[in-house]
Amino acid sequence: MESATDDKTFAGTEPAPTIAAELKAPTVTRAYQCQCGRPVFLRNSQCLACHTPLGYVIENLGVVPLAPDTREGAEPDTFTLFGDPQGKAYRRCANLLTPAACNWMVPAPREGDDPSFNTDGLVPGLCLACSVTRTIPDLSIEGNGELWRKLELGKRRLISQLLALELPVVTRLADPVHGLAFDFLGNLPGGPHVMTGHQMGVITLNAQEAEDAVRERIRAEMREPYRTLVGHFRHEIGHYYWDLLVQPTHWLEPFRELFGDERRDYAAALQAHYESGPPPDWANRFVSGYASSHPWEDWAETWAHYLHMADSADTAMSFGVDAQNVELTSDLFDFSDLWQPEHPEAGEFLDFLNGWVRLTNVLNELSRSMGQPDYYPFVLPRVTVGKLQFIHEVIAEQRKRGKQPQAPLNPEEAPSQPPEAARRMQTAPASPPS
Repeated sequence: MESATDDKTFAGTEPAPTIAAELKAPTVTRAYQCQCGRPVFLRNSQCLACHTPLGYVIENLGVVPLAPDTREGAEPDTFTLFGDPQGKAYRRCANLLTPAACNWMVPAPREGDDPSFNTDGLVPGLCLACSVTRTIPDLSIEGNGELWRKLELGKRRLISQLLALELPVVTRLADPVHGLAFDFLGNLPGGPHVMTGHQMGVITLNAQEAEDAVRERIRAEMREPYRTLVGHFRHEIGHYYWDLLVQPTHWLEPFRELFGDERRDYAAALQAHYESGPPPDWANRFVSGYASSHPWEDWAETWAHYLHMADSADTAMSFGVDAQNVELTSDLFDFSDLWQPEHPEAGEFLDFLNGWVRLTNVLNELSRSMGQPDYYPFVLPRVTVGKLQFIHEVIAEQRKRGKQPQAPLNPEEAPSQPPEAARRMQTAPASPPS
């Protein structure tokens, strides 16, 4: 006989909310396991318990256990997925044994493999994540190896999420005009300060952003609630995807309705922002003060926020984090807060959004219990919710269409978008390496 609480609720009560119920299912799991059953993590190249080799395999969108390829004629130092000795073969990324410590795998195609399983567009010996890095810090300077390791770790997190969202990740070798490239540069004595920014698919990051003390100092000087390497990557990649997914498509006009006209003078807008700061009411309309400077920056900041939300929610669900009995410090959102409440997937987005509200309340309480600043030091204004739904729909349409962008961006038709004027580095430059 069923008890009164089996799959039921008491009269006059509602079932306790859960993250899983609100968010349905993660886009991709962030909880990985070795063949021995022990948990392993995104950066692992070997199980610490049983010493099974591990690697990130794009086809599996995660870290998987590996076994040496023992088939006749197998190339040296190649692997198959553990338990699949007749499957596809992989080799280690050549950057595994460098300071970058890359654990991603490179296809090692054999006769009879699917033609799509190849190394086209990759730098010889390097995985996709490393192939999009064009310039690394000068490793002859002490400490730069550690900075490079942190930069690559943050970038691999970014690329793994982009792949899970089925967004196009194309190297400069595959597409010299529209491909993606990262330059990790350091300030040199007597030289100009390296400015973080994006220009036609090339993302430049000042390597000293990987110095925790430097980054925290700049965060405090700029009065920012949040500043991380992953945040930089997600912001700058937002500019890249605006060029690919918005500017040459039907999304441009609704973008202008929500974010504003990007044809505003960009350099003048940034100068005004640095001189005068954000408008007094920015918190009612933007996800950050910097987002108020120009529609491009509003897009990039909101895009980065969406990626923060999506990856954190995926991770929470992957590890079974729940939100039962949480006391909400803010109201949940409803359909009236959405940009397109009549959209067929509006309810799904609203579930995601309110699941996020519940999750951040739990995570903030956990941070406070350790005496740390809030995990999520933001309050989402209702205007921003519409912008987040816009980004959600852009990504959802791209996933339905496939991994190729709708139309390539013609450089002659590209918007005049200079590198972001180092939104912090210019006003609070890092010291040059000694």
